[in-house]
Amino acid sequence: MLYLNFYDIIDIITAISMQKEMAKIFTSRKRLLNTIDKKKTDRVPVSTYELCARNSRSFENNEPSYSGLMSFIKENTDAVTMWDLGSNGRFVNSSYAPDVKTDYGADGDYHVRRLTLNANGRILTQTLKWSDNVKTTWNVEHICKDMKDVDALMNLPYEPVTYDASDYPRISAETGDCGIIMSSVGDPVCSAVELMEFGDATVWALTEANHFKSVLDELHRRNMLNLKNMLETKTVDLYRICGAEYITPPYLPPDCFEKFEYPYLCDTVKLIHKYGAKARIHCHGKIRRVLDMIIDTGADALDPCEAPPDGDITLAELKEKTAGKLCIFGNLQLKLLECGSRDEVRDYVKNCMSAAKDGGGYIIMPTAAPINIPLSPKTEANYRTFIETALEFGQY
Repeated sequence: MLYLNFYDIIDIITAISMQKEMAKIFTSRKRLLNTIDKKKTDRVPVSTYELCARNSRSFENNEPSYSGLMSFIKENTDAVTMWDLGSNGRFVNSSYAPDVKTDYGADGDYHVRRLTLNANGRILTQTLKWSDNVKTTWNVEHICKDMKDVDALMNLPYEPVTYDASDYPRISAETGDCGIIMSSVGDPVCSAVELMEFGDATVWALTEANHFKSVLDELHRRNMLNLKNMLETKTVDLYRICGAEYITPPYLPPDCFEKFEYPYLCDTVKLIHKYGAKARIHCHGKIRRVLDMIIDTGADALDPCEAPPDGDITLAELKEKTAGKLCIFGNLQLKLLECGSRDEVRDYVKNCMSAAKDGGGYIIMPTAAPINIPLSPKTEANYRTFIETALEFGQY
């Protein structure tokens, strides 16, 4: 039996009292913003990434099998609410509406949408598939098959994209002090590479570098104009910039990242900062050889920071290299939450805290989110274990 003397009891009461006071000072919103700024906070923020408990319109909040987990997330985590402004954007970062025909059909258990676009006489086609029990869309036929298709699409008139912030009062009220609002924007590489099948796009970048760069330059010009329009709504706290992962090793060498990614990231981060928002670079996979360039962009944060073998740098190494420069989001692999045991999840979360907690600047987060319907009971149980363990060992 454990016996406590008077002074032990006083120390425990004092510690509990201080923890409650810190919780009053650090709302989830302040906790997240302080951590992104590498400032002092009471504990490591806990994010569940694309499981947006503070967005009533996200699919997880309207799918019965997710309801128990979403309630738990809502009460116990720090919301990074993913929300995008409405827009009239269409193709290649333009709002111009070309001549398009859309046909719907089925392929077995899959829904199919086939798009046929007339680009100044050149006919381009795209096919998308999706299923009722997996919340994603597969691009099974890309709209561009070669550089001539790209040129035809890029030669359509450019009209700036405008944004509709009419949904902001709702998402702002739902998030409140329980978190921050994050939107996603694609960089030029994201826009260009997704025009083609990925293998073809990497060959395009390697063998026709001048053409690839000219397309990126024009896409970036459009991006900057569109992003300025988005930023002027002053609705978003954090922008997630997507595309870098398409041009990292082993797909393409670091000199391609330097030429095709780095300068555009620098411009994008600078513009986001000009409007007082934060910038987070999204890059799955192997980042070790391009990490210095990512840091040099001036971005505030990096995600999802995958550990080996999915990535090529450990969380401890990443924390050492980015300390005081970048806030780290992530490192908890979704496959562990979907397939691991409770003890494996608990041990991994504890190890994340040991590797990255000290000194702040770390937000624990899965590297992705479940998209299967219904949600697996094992996945739900492991999410609960992850959150409980993070709260237990994340205190400063």
